[in-house]
Amino acid sequence: MEDSATSGKGDEHESDWYQTLVEEVNDLATVVDSDGTITYVSPAVTRILGYDPDELIGHEGYEFVHPDDQERNADAMESVLSNPSKSETVEVRFRHADGSWRWIEATIRNRHDDDIIDGILLSSRDITERKQYELEAQKLADEYEALLGNVEDAIFLLNVEDDDDGVRFEFERLSPSYERQTGITTEEVQGKTPREVFGEEQGTELIANYHRCVQAGEPISYEEELPVSEGARFWQTKLAPVVNDGETTRLVGVTRNVTERVERERRLRQQNERLDEFASVISHDLRNPLNVAQGRAALLAEQAESEHLDPLLQALDRMEAIVEDTLTLARQGETIDKTESISLTDLVGKCWATVDTENATIEIVDKMTFQGDPDRLQHVFENLFRNAVEHGRSDVTVRVGRYGERGIYVEDDGPGIPADKRDDVLEPGHSSRRGGTGFGLTIVKRIVEAHGWELSVTEGTDGGARFEFDIVA
Repeated sequence: MEDSATSGKGDEHESDWYQTLVEEVNDLATVVDSDGTITYVSPAVTRILGYDPDELIGHEGYEFVHPDDQERNADAMESVLSNPSKSETVEVRFRHADGSWRWIEATIRNRHDDDIIDGILLSSRDITERKQYELEAQKLADEYEALLGNVEDAIFLLNVEDDDDGVRFEFERLSPSYERQTGITTEEVQGKTPREVFGEEQGTELIANYHRCVQAGEPISYEEELPVSEGARFWQTKLAPVVNDGETTRLVGVTRNVTERVERERRLRQQNERLDEFASVISHDLRNPLNVAQGRAALLAEQAESEHLDPLLQALDRMEAIVEDTLTLARQGETIDKTESISLTDLVGKCWATVDTENATIEIVDKMTFQGDPDRLQHVFENLFRNAVEHGRSDVTVRVGRYGERGIYVEDDGPGIPADKRDDVLEPGHSSRRGGTGFGLTIVKRIVEAHGWELSVTEGTDGGARFEFDIVA
């Protein structure tokens, strides 16, 4: 058994060793008594908080803790004091010597029964950078949740996992919009593969697109058929990879229900096919015998005289005009795919030269260029010029120019169109001139709309008819 002198010397060595350890470690060591008064602070306080230890000793630690964090700090201290064998870890903001606030994580232990340390020991470290990162991450998470919860497009997240067969795709989450539009919930699909959710055939098609995105390493877009309900069958999808350390770990999909658009396009294709069939019948099955009848009637007029021949020839010519206008009407309603730069002056001059204008006059008020299909727009201006001459005086004046920033107008100084008839004149079969086909202005309307423009009929500067094309960019 060692004597008291030997024991005292050992305690002294242990105390020196412990003091050296506390002073050299990176963490900040603080000792407070039961009242919270600081009795010791390690030198690390200068590096971490900018204080000299003597500036803190004798002060209550609560003085330096942020007001919003003092209650949490006091609760942790009380817990340790009431249960000496228990330790607590608490995160608080501590005032730096420069006046700023630093986040400190402190582990609190009761050392009142310790031979070396008498009081509450706090082992603290600066976690300000970590807290800032957590706050930024939380902000991003909140923004992500707001986006996911409010965007109208449907969003789905897929995890990309490696397995023995290659790459495995598993659903992770669906946005509320996705759930509303499909009736499928995150709980139903989470952790499941596309085949498990949508079946072998449909799942295989989905997986093929997911593989394509992974291999491309960049976003891809495609249209897919995913019949989840009658009103949600066709989808326009954009898929983007999330790449970490050179590997795709997740896919983010944004998809839009385009069922209505696809079905509308199908109906339009069917209508266009029927129009093509109709145009073919008119072009071949009707025009050929009509041409024969016109030729025979002309020969008969040369060989004999009859009061019935002139009405017969006029009727046949009217039938030919109807056939031509009907063919034009059937073929001009299709959407314009390709356009080119057009000079208004050149187009108007060309069209005016092809129309029997008698003594009419053309005035080109403004020069401008615009994008369009010149061949189809030729029908527009020829029909408008012909309409002005046929419904006005033989010396009618026609003006063409710009209106607004992106508009074109064609007007005349003829009798004009009554306000209650301006919508009717654009409908098929409407004609105020005896012998007219009633398709001329309808053709104008169809071609203008095929360009994506807007047509309106109003009163001209001199009281005549005025047609305005609003050229939508």
